[in-house]
Amino acid sequence: MRIGFYVNNIKTEEAVYSTTRLALSATNRGHDVWLIGASDFIYDADESIRARGRSVPKNKYKTCESYLADLQGEKARIERISVDDLDVLFLRNDPSTETGNRSWAQAAGIIFGRVAMRHGVIVLNDPNGLSSAMNKMYFQLFPEEVRPRTIITQNRDDIKSFAKEEGGTIVLKPLQRSGSQDVFLVRPEDRSNLNQMIDAVARDGYVIAQEYLPAADGGDTRLFMMNGRPLRYKGKYAAFRRVRAGDDMRSNVHAGGQKQAAVITDKDLELAEIVRPKLVLDGMFLVGLDIVGDKLMEINVFSPGGLGSARQFEKVNFAQCVIEALEKKVQYMSYYRRKFSNIEMATL
Repeated sequence: MRIGFYVNNIKTEEAVYSTTRLALSATNRGHDVWLIGASDFIYDADESIRARGRSVPKNKYKTCESYLADLQGEKARIERISVDDLDVLFLRNDPSTETGNRSWAQAAGIIFGRVAMRHGVIVLNDPNGLSSAMNKMYFQLFPEEVRPRTIITQNRDDIKSFAKEEGGTIVLKPLQRSGSQDVFLVRPEDRSNLNQMIDAVARDGYVIAQEYLPAADGGDTRLFMMNGRPLRYKGKYAAFRRVRAGDDMRSNVHAGGQKQAAVITDKDLELAEIVRPKLVLDGMFLVGLDIVGDKLMEINVFSPGGLGSARQFEKVNFAQCVIEALEKKVQYMSYYRRKFSNIEMATL
């Protein structure tokens, strides 16, 4: 199998990233693996999609650290590859981090991935599905049973009215960004500072004002979905918990949260089942659900991270399970000669 992993920037990848784990697992299983950054694509004069890809020099690696060192170092193989000849192009970038003079990179994978699809490359997650999920408004397209009450606006008065309806306690966050940046918990005693909080979030555009879920005090659970269903391998769910540190309301690990083992409940599985039809319809192969109590806080469809954390607690190599699923898709393609659409193949 020839597989390309598309990331924001190969130089900024880290050993703990799920993409590194996936690439290492694919390499160790004997596949031809290439990493492609946002600036590496080429639409050539013959209408083919090519890229300046980077690969590792060895066929086996014991650690993600040694794998990434070879990938980013002088030993790396750097070639002009044909993206159209790949079996799978796995889009693993985070558009929300591409701002300012790199805003052009936000949709690069989607744009070139769409063209690669017409040449028979399996592109995951589906580029057209990802296009509709470029900001948090995508979350509002899922059934209201799984979501906190929410308004999205730039109007201060609308947000103040919503806060009053919610008893004075709400969460504010930007529509366009991710990773718990500029997220505020507004309590009744914060009323005098509400304008400043709104202004801080509104610098990046529209503001999400959301019902506060008391269960968030205990953190959240990241549950992976693959092929439209909870990712389970060797009897273990690919999941872990993130618990906030101190008084910080954010449980996101990058914001100081701590990781723990997760216990997947019947309610968690019910939420996964409710969102499953739309994830399948949109061609979302690998997704991360962030669960708080009986609601979802977010659905990460671009580059859900934490496969290594799930492995740490469950003692199962979930990255290998993901690569096995890709192998099956490529095998199906060899039998059916592209008689399935990319969206159908994404969750088959």
